[in-house]
Amino acid sequence: MKRAATAAEKRHMGRVAALGCILCDHLGLGATPAQVHHVREDQGGAQRASNYLTVPLCPEHHTGKTGLHGLGTRAFERTYGLSELDLLALTLERLEGGCR
Repeated sequence: MKRAATAAEKRHMGRVAALGCILCDHLGLGATPAQVHHVREDQGGAQRASNYLTVPLCPEHHTGKTGLHGLGTRAFERTYGLSELDLLALTLERLEGGCR
């Protein structure tokens, strides 16, 4: 059974989403609304990533044809030169500095 997100986790994911797409920002495309993507690192298919290991991605970069789920992890990394952990680092840097 899936555990519900705590209030603190929901606040964190809200702050992450409010940043806008971290990849669009990195590519200089400007601010775009974002969905929260859970970073999957060393987890099996049935395991859910932590709600704190999240990055903000616009719908295209999240689930679109040129996005993480559309391209797959390896092709995404080749296309953009960034891994999910790189995106997480960029996200944490932005959170540390506050929302623009």
